[in-house]
Amino acid sequence: MKKNYDAVVIGGGHAGNEAALALARTGNKTLLITLHKESISFLACNPSIGGTAKGHLVCEIDALGGEMGVQADKNTLQLRMLNNGKGPAVHSLRAQIDKVAYHKSMQEVLENQENLDILVDEASDILTENGKITGVKTSSGNEIQTKIAVITTGVYLNSRTIIGEDIKNEGPAGFKNATHLTSSLERLGFAIRRFKTGTPPRLESSSINYEAFEVQRGDENIQTFSFMTKKQNPNTHVCHLGYTTPETKQIILDNLHLAPMYSGEIKGVGPRYCPSIETKIVRFSDKERHQIFLEPETRENSEIYLQGMSTSMPRDIQHKMVESIHGLENAEIKKYAYAIEYDCIDPLELFASLESKKIDGLFFAGQINGTSGYEEAAAQGLIAGINANLKLKGRDPLILKRNEAYIGVLIDDLTTKGTLEPYRMMTSRAEHRLVLRQDNADQRLTQIGYDVGLVTEERLKKFKRKMRDIQKLTELCETTIIKPSIELNTYLASVGQTPLASPCPLSNLIKRPNVGLSDLNNHIKSFKGFGKAVVSQVEIQIKYAGYLMRQNELIERTLKLEEKTIPKDIDYLGMHGLRLEAREKLDFMRPLTVGAASRISGVSPADITILLMHLS
Repeated sequence: MKKNYDAVVIGGGHAGNEAALALARTGNKTLLITLHKESISFLACNPSIGGTAKGHLVCEIDALGGEMGVQADKNTLQLRMLNNGKGPAVHSLRAQIDKVAYHKSMQEVLENQENLDILVDEASDILTENGKITGVKTSSGNEIQTKIAVITTGVYLNSRTIIGEDIKNEGPAGFKNATHLTSSLERLGFAIRRFKTGTPPRLESSSINYEAFEVQRGDENIQTFSFMTKKQNPNTHVCHLGYTTPETKQIILDNLHLAPMYSGEIKGVGPRYCPSIETKIVRFSDKERHQIFLEPETRENSEIYLQGMSTSMPRDIQHKMVESIHGLENAEIKKYAYAIEYDCIDPLELFASLESKKIDGLFFAGQINGTSGYEEAAAQGLIAGINANLKLKGRDPLILKRNEAYIGVLIDDLTTKGTLEPYRMMTSRAEHRLVLRQDNADQRLTQIGYDVGLVTEERLKKFKRKMRDIQKLTELCETTIIKPSIELNTYLASVGQTPLASPCPLSNLIKRPNVGLSDLNNHIKSFKGFGKAVVSQVEIQIKYAGYLMRQNELIERTLKLEEKTIPKDIDYLGMHGLRLEAREKLDFMRPLTVGAASRISGVSPADITILLMHLS
């Protein structure tokens, strides 16, 4: 193997793959180090991609030129649009994924990518000189020289799996863990923390009585994750909804002393928004039942993922818990649930570019930064890869603002607020979510992806055609006058609207509740010929024009602070007028803009006023 690379990516999970592909596709000789090829893009927990806010992240990854959305569409078993009964700001794609096919497909992409080599080994030491990255050493003795390193180790650092009293030093699904790199990071001055996550049991499909569950089918003819996907994959599988029982609750309460979460065996901090079933039973003690979902994992076997039953209880207790659920009385457990603890760093030690504040050229992305979820990891990996390439090229980093992307919200939250528990993206975290919809991710980010070298000419041309069609259809809606007719008024009555009494612009008609532009297809001849995505965009823009205008006005006001940059060498400790807490936190965080400084916990509006006076 070569011993000199432009960039080295450590870890072959969702963050590492996006980082490695971004670097290689922008012309950098890149090495991806992974503990085992079988864990490349492995869906260690739920066999799905997307979900509330997470679907937004995948669409943004795709719009920037990343790979996750392409592979998710290619390997979908079932696709659904969550929150369809609410406004478009919170519509979220969620796909059941063939986890085996997804892993194989992503591995093939990596192995065939120009400029990218894969090394099966364990990174053991980060080599530096004068505060700059110089290389990476592996446990087998390889010493690779590099200008850039991206650490994306996921949940593998000193990880251990826990099932009752059965504790093993290993990674997810029995994979080997990484035992050396934490020490290297500590020597470099990084504070190491301990987080925890978990996964539920897998059941044999033939042992389940599906008649006891509610069928959940996929949606047809909806948006896909990738804007380049020409046609949605057919929904070949269904999921099922069920509930735990009062008996399940009692079994858990009677055996709580055996739960590692409560016995003190687990020291790591777990995820607030994806807790174990025993945590839900204790935290929501007034509830007699909790939702569970039966989700297919792959076409290649009959294992069913028992969503909602994450636990680290002993095996015999897991059997009792599963058998207490209606329809699972005779269920066979193929794989037991387990908790997993792992090392991670404090993301406050990173710039918004995801580069370390301590070591020049060292980037971090994914669960090592304290996040949870495949989508959050992939988003960070893509940005870390983009910024690592820009650094190699001598260009300024890409810092997505909070009004530009959910990715911007994610990274800004991590690097200015930090996190004391595994961070999960939610729509409520985005203050500008009406303009950050998953359906317009391409409009927000395609040009940016092209500018950083990841979006292809083909994608850019397709995007520009779409934008021309949106403009043309918008103009048609504003200039086309609709006259009353029996057919039109019958339709309006069917959606609870008053009949049209006099001619009006089509745009006025679209602003009515429940009136869809696509539903008016039979009434407007000039409307035909536009794609579904174009029609949907124009309808949203017309219906929500007033709200969007107010949102954009708010964004313009906040951007004044976001665009006010702060010199990197500013002396906070010697700044007269700042409170001591603000001085210390600003000096540690070193925010790049006044907007970022204003979101740091412990920095008050008065401190920002002092900072602005100093800068002026």
